[in-house]
Amino acid sequence: MWVFKILLSLFLFMNTLISYTFSNRIHSRSLTPLHKYDKKYIEVPVDHFNFANQDTFKLRYLINDENWNPESGGPIFFYTGNEADITLFAENTGFIWELAPEFKALIVFAEHRYYGESLPYGNNSFSDAKHYGYLTVEQTLADFVDLVTYLRSHQDGKHRKLSPVIAIGGSYGGMLAAWFRLKYPAVIVGSLASSAPIWLLPDLMDCEGVYRVTTSIYEVAHRNCADNIKHIWKEINNITTTGEGRSWLSKNWTLCQPLKAENYTQGFKMWLKESFLVVAMANYPYPTEFLGHFPGNPVKELCEHLKTANLRGKELLGSVSNGLRAVYNYSGKAQCLDWSTVGPTTFDSRGWNFQACTQLVMPVCSNGVNDMFEPQSWNIVEYLIKCEQQFKVKPRPYFITKQYGGKHLETSSNIIFSNGLLDPYSSGGVMSNVSNTSIAVLIPEGAHQFDLRESNQLDPDSVQVARKYYKQIFNEWIIKFREHY
Repeated sequence: MWVFKILLSLFLFMNTLISYTFSNRIHSRSLTPLHKYDKKYIEVPVDHFNFANQDTFKLRYLINDENWNPESGGPIFFYTGNEADITLFAENTGFIWELAPEFKALIVFAEHRYYGESLPYGNNSFSDAKHYGYLTVEQTLADFVDLVTYLRSHQDGKHRKLSPVIAIGGSYGGMLAAWFRLKYPAVIVGSLASSAPIWLLPDLMDCEGVYRVTTSIYEVAHRNCADNIKHIWKEINNITTTGEGRSWLSKNWTLCQPLKAENYTQGFKMWLKESFLVVAMANYPYPTEFLGHFPGNPVKELCEHLKTANLRGKELLGSVSNGLRAVYNYSGKAQCLDWSTVGPTTFDSRGWNFQACTQLVMPVCSNGVNDMFEPQSWNIVEYLIKCEQQFKVKPRPYFITKQYGGKHLETSSNIIFSNGLLDPYSSGGVMSNVSNTSIAVLIPEGAHQFDLRESNQLDPDSVQVARKYYKQIFNEWIIKFREHY
């Protein structure tokens, strides 16, 4: 049963991976607030679109008004919350905090329903479909509309001049920021959608893209690195066929949960595949704790141990182990590698697994030829059957495309789609302009959500240039808004 639960959870993660808040598998941590904000709540309907359900709940948001000038209609920088506790993103989106003083802006981080403290039915929120069926993109955006409306008119109970609102989000939050502008252009003046794979949906993108880009990132780090990783899967299959081999691997890799049986192998390999992906996403030039407790340039650190060409057998397995140890345990404090962990304490997989099964069905596969991973096919029929069995609801994999236009965004306006070329999920992002004012910003040296992070002396030029460009565009949006209000 333990193995089955791990495999099922990993199946959902690996086929719908859009949460980028994975914990370090061998290092637990707690968030220490870096920024000053107040925690507040607004009461919103559980169901914005049906009069039959009159239930409400308290949606949490974080707010900082120390720079805001409401009398003159100072702007509101509105972060569209992700699939985790909102404090995680408030502490890792330094770009907003740096920008607010210059624009005299109000900072708001809105929590996504069903995550963090914003649970519509408390401990019963995930008890059955009757309770968790309100976890949808459209309900979430309607929450944000209510919050924006309230903030514009009732900050501290006083009537204020209408403030322009700019939605900012990264990853899934970036998808929400883009859809917010598409759905409610009268509510927000524009959106910055960072690392938002809004086209990583059925029939819109090649499912092999995520792992192809991941592979290229390791190839850039060292020419032999990806090729060595490509052979790790066969070696794991071979050595785990015997108890002696499993014992050697468990000891050599210092696994917290030894590979006691051969049927553990698939779950272990899926965890390893996920690890290579997350390390690539977190490939920042300085140490971070956003996607895990990683050193600077973690892909390079890992590949330092895989430079020798044609590694095979136990030599290859030991080299990969050393590489992972250099990344996951660079602090030297960890005792073992916890490969059974699926998500950190700040990430609630209950909510994301449901979304990934119902609306945000994201095809991810590998073929082992154009990428460094073991072949993994994508079959939407099988995937949806598993989802329906788990959640007892009928998935709607094409709903988002029908609702928000898919690739037909030529009528959209005032959206910045930014993607780092060192981000695996850029494969599902908007990589070219889709209208006169909905534009693509490509960041050659950018990892996942790099542009939303706080400034650092190690930031590459392309990230710094992108941030300066955002400021220019924000200013243009605000000026045009004030010409009409």
